[in-house]
Amino acid sequence: MPVAINDIRAAQARLAGHARRTPLLTSPFLDAIAGRRVWVKAECLQHTGSFKFRGAWSALTALPEGARGVIACSSGNHAQGVALAARMRGLEAVIVMPRDAPTIKIANTRALGAEVVLYDRAREDRDAIATRVAAERGLILIPPFDHRQVIAGQGTTGLEIAQDAHALGLSNAQVLVCCGGGGLSAGIALALEAEAPQMQVRTVEPEGFDDVAASLRAGAVVTNPTRAGLCDAIVTPAPGRLTWPILKRLCGPGLVVPDTDTLRAMGQAFARLKLVLEPGGAVALAAALFQPDQIAGEDVIVIASGGNVDSAVFQRALQREGADATG
Repeated sequence: MPVAINDIRAAQARLAGHARRTPLLTSPFLDAIAGRRVWVKAECLQHTGSFKFRGAWSALTALPEGARGVIACSSGNHAQGVALAARMRGLEAVIVMPRDAPTIKIANTRALGAEVVLYDRAREDRDAIATRVAAERGLILIPPFDHRQVIAGQGTTGLEIAQDAHALGLSNAQVLVCCGGGGLSAGIALALEAEAPQMQVRTVEPEGFDDVAASLRAGAVVTNPTRAGLCDAIVTPAPGRLTWPILKRLCGPGLVVPDTDTLRAMGQAFARLKLVLEPGGAVALAAALFQPDQIAGEDVIVIASGGNVDSAVFQRALQREGADATG
C-alpha cells in the first residue's frame, strides 16, 4: 500500500509531544547572497540533531504488539533517531554502521543505548548483515528511508512547512530538500501536495552521488556506485522502491552541488543563523545560495536536515567561510 497523506497526519499525531517543531529561520545576509528570501527549516535542531527522529518515532510507535526490538542500517542520523526512539519505547536496538562513519555519530548512537555493529562498506553487504542479525535475535528491521511509516514520519516536516508558510503568507516557494534515498523528500512532497499544492519539492544531492537527479532526468531509476563521500548522511546508490514513484510524480528537476559550495553553505549557516550543519544537511542551502539561476520565485524554503558533524569537517567549513569573507 503506498504512503498517503493520512499516514503522515497519523504520524504527526503520534509525534505530538515527542518531536520538536522546528522553526523557519531567515537572515538578510543569506537573502542577499541568494537574491531572494531564503527560509531555513532548521531540522538540525530536532532530537538527535536531524529529521531522522521523526521517521524513527513514527515507525517504532507503529510496531506490532509484543515487538522486542529493532535493527537498522545507517551511517549515523537514522542510527541515532532509532536509538533514541527505541530507548524511549523500552526496546532493544541494534544499528549496523560503516566503519568510516563520522566518529561523533558512532559515539552518539552507542551513548543512546544502541548496540553498534560496524562493517566495511567497500567489502561487506550491510543489508545481509542486518537480515542475519534480525533473524538470529528476533528484531524488526527499520530501513532508513524505504519504509512506509518512516516516510510518513519525515512527511510531518512538510505539514509544519505548510502551516508556517500559510501563516507567513508564502504560497509559491520551491522547497529544497537534502536527498539521499528520498524518504524526507517524498514525505514532504506528499504533505505539500495535500496542504500547499502551489509549492514544489526540489531534491538536492552532492556531485558524484546524484542518483535521484539522474533518475528524475531519465524517468527511471539510475544507480550510482556505493562509496564514501563528504556528505555521508545522503550517500545512497539509488532512490527507494517506495520513494521513487513519489519523487517521479511530485518533484521538479533535481539539483546537484559541489562539495566546495556545501562547505561554504555550512560556514554561512553558522555565521548568519548560528546553526551547525553537517555536509549532508547543508546541500539544500548550498543550492539556494550558490545556484540561484536554477530556482524560481521570490522565496525558497530550505531544509537544513542535520547537524551531526565531526569537528575536523566543521573546521574546514569555517575556514572556507573565513577565506571567502576576506578575499
